[in-house]
Amino acid sequence: MPFAVTMPKLSPTMQEGTIAKWHKKEGEKVEAGELLLEVATDKATVEYNALDEGFLRKILVKEGESATVNQPIAVLTEQPKESIEAFLSNLATPAASHAQTETKQQKKEEEPAPQVISRTPIATFTPEPPLENYTFAFPSEIEEKKRAASPLAKKLAKEKGLDLSTVKGTGPGGRITSHDLNLAQSDQIVTFGRRELPTVPPGSFEEIPLSPMRKVISQRLQSAKMSIPHIYVHQEIDAAFLFETREHLKNGNIKVSINDFIIRAVALSLKEHPHCNSGFNSASGSIILFKTIDISVAVSVEGGLITPIIRHADYKNIGEISVEMKELAAKAKTGKLQPEEYKGGSFTISNMGMYGITDFCAIINPPQAAILAVGGIQECVRVKNGQITAGKKMDLTLSSDHRVIDGAEAAKFLKSVQKYLENPSLLLI
Repeated sequence: MPFAVTMPKLSPTMQEGTIAKWHKKEGEKVEAGELLLEVATDKATVEYNALDEGFLRKILVKEGESATVNQPIAVLTEQPKESIEAFLSNLATPAASHAQTETKQQKKEEEPAPQVISRTPIATFTPEPPLENYTFAFPSEIEEKKRAASPLAKKLAKEKGLDLSTVKGTGPGGRITSHDLNLAQSDQIVTFGRRELPTVPPGSFEEIPLSPMRKVISQRLQSAKMSIPHIYVHQEIDAAFLFETREHLKNGNIKVSINDFIIRAVALSLKEHPHCNSGFNSASGSIILFKTIDISVAVSVEGGLITPIIRHADYKNIGEISVEMKELAAKAKTGKLQPEEYKGGSFTISNMGMYGITDFCAIINPPQAAILAVGGIQECVRVKNGQITAGKKMDLTLSSDHRVIDGAEAAKFLKSVQKYLENPSLLLI
């Protein structure tokens, strides 16, 4: 008897998935519990094992294609030669579609009605088409055409590398003649080797579909930026002692990163200012007060961004944070994070210092109420005791949800982070 394999729900926020790889070919036997396919979700690429045994007769969604949760992606049969034409026909009939629609409607009726929020309509933008009938010319050639010069003068100037704009013509109407080239200066346009003409029209482009991860990122960040009233508080950190402490530990063969210090400093500061360890429930319009300090750390992965979480960060010393962060980052980059390792979190840190960025403003990760943007350590000049000395600085910018955190609270929290980072010995206790 034929039966369908449907797209499984492999993460809490997954609405659709992309088939990354089929591990079985059409006609092959599939054992229960055997690896059947890999699915790229909004969070990671996850392996999926077959629930029942059978013969893979038809792949409905090929590698690289997407399907919504519970959509049929393949057909299996109990016997290798069993007919599947009638079953495939039933999958495509309006009755089947109607049944799916009714199921979705029942689910919607079971769910609580979402709160309707009035928003300004989102403007849509599409790229302009490439230019047609466009002829390319180098800037020097365009300028030559604009100048009044005899054909011989233009030819000689090009051969000798002379700039016609540096000479005044003595011919009729100020026309430059070959005799005027004795006063012309060399062409100062710097070129390296032979210049080739471009073959692609200006404005050419290609469009690529969003991956499941990038689609969720775009939806969440657009919604966050539109619906959350962001307030930004900036603080410069004297990072000299922090840098020296990290170097001292490295000399003792203890390898911790600047980000490990920041995680520890944020955890202790959230303990001092628990109201900043909060969020906002947009459905009920209520403030969320998180009872545990679970710090999400933004990690760049291929195709997007994910935020593994250091749970109970205030209970862990800097060495424990360092070990756990390295493990989580490695799992994130290979798509092996488990849902409990990235789902939730009460506060987020986004560090772009490793890219040489001085400072930036981050978008809040809902339902959290704050995110800390961290820039890189920069050389700077300091004035201490009336003397000018070399120093190091690091810029922090806290983005807060003004519905939850007022400016004064954000400032107090950021000053606590400054206290710990400028006195890094406190983070080693």
